[in-house]
Amino acid sequence: MGRIIVFTGKGGVGKTSVAAASAVRGAADGLNTLLVSADMAHNLGDIFQTKAGGSIRKIRENLSILELDPYRLMKEEFPAVNRALSRLMDTGSSRGIGEDTMLPGFEDLFSLLKIKSLYESGLYDLILVDCAPTGETLSLLKLAEMLTWYMEKFFPVGKMAVRIMKPVAKQKYHVTLPDREAMDETEKMHAELVKLDALLKDRTVSSVRLVCIPEKMVVEETKRSAMYLNLYDYQVDGVYINRILPEHTGSSFMDRWSGIQKEYLKELEEVFADVPVTRIPWYPREIRGEDAVDHLCRDVMREEDLFRVRCAESGDWYEKTKDGYALHVKAPGMTAEEVQVRLHDLDLDIHVRNYTRRIPLPYSLKGCSLEETAVRGGELVAAFSVPDNGGDAK
Repeated sequence: MGRIIVFTGKGGVGKTSVAAASAVRGAADGLNTLLVSADMAHNLGDIFQTKAGGSIRKIRENLSILELDPYRLMKEEFPAVNRALSRLMDTGSSRGIGEDTMLPGFEDLFSLLKIKSLYESGLYDLILVDCAPTGETLSLLKLAEMLTWYMEKFFPVGKMAVRIMKPVAKQKYHVTLPDREAMDETEKMHAELVKLDALLKDRTVSSVRLVCIPEKMVVEETKRSAMYLNLYDYQVDGVYINRILPEHTGSSFMDRWSGIQKEYLKELEEVFADVPVTRIPWYPREIRGEDAVDHLCRDVMREEDLFRVRCAESGDWYEKTKDGYALHVKAPGMTAEEVQVRLHDLDLDIHVRNYTRRIPLPYSLKGCSLEETAVRGGELVAAFSVPDNGGDAK
């Protein structure tokens, strides 16, 4: 079984350097390793000082790099997916969506599908993904779940509507509805989305590692990112704190900064007490070129089993209670004041600041009532009472 590790963090904290050093370590361990850039501002080629691009390039034994190009992926590897999306939304007008046009907002979908395809190929023991800054990474990771939810909720209704309305839509409303082939392609796409979402949340395969520096704004964003990732049921199993100054620099100015960093280092290690935290010194030169990456790897990537699955417990689980069930959602750092929870039939909406996760509830909770919510011990707990005919939550 292969392994997927996603590296993310605030812009400019050294994500690519840490991902690259991890890749070098993986290759040295004899793992066939692929380092993938999912950030549109690619810099794998810069850090290794070699030519990269939209094709896989081997740069040393057991190590290859790839900079993802969503438009190229759409055209060359996933035309059926784009065709399904385009035909589903095509009204038949002269200004309809062409199959060579990428729908806005779907760039991430093709990057995710490529990562899934690479994993399923079985060619790589280790796939490391250098992602964009955290906000974009969260958008990337939650896309599969969001699209799957929409498909499951609306596609069956839409399919029935197309079947009923198609005979009259063109003649009466001058609208061409998707044909059977388009609907079949959409169903196949839905099946791929389900597999993709399952892969990203498979805690025996996939995890996220955060990269940060000991500065106030970065520390706060890192804590929020961990909370959001756990909210969406992605496991965070590593934190790298980059650019740490030595305690005694010989400069009163730098020593004051070292003292400030010490406070934030303590805070980060307390927040992530149950996650491996790695400290990385501030080097006198930038990490650029294979020699520099090798040096970083030797200094920092020394953990014996660096790529093991470190946290295998699911973030979402149900507990049987006296009156029904309680759903536990792991979300360290969340406070009761910032979370809003609403129940809509069999969907539970959890809104925290500017992010919302919609969790489909098991059918056995049909007709349930949301009795109360609480935040305790790094978890959001939602308690439901169920009708007398309620079954077991699954």
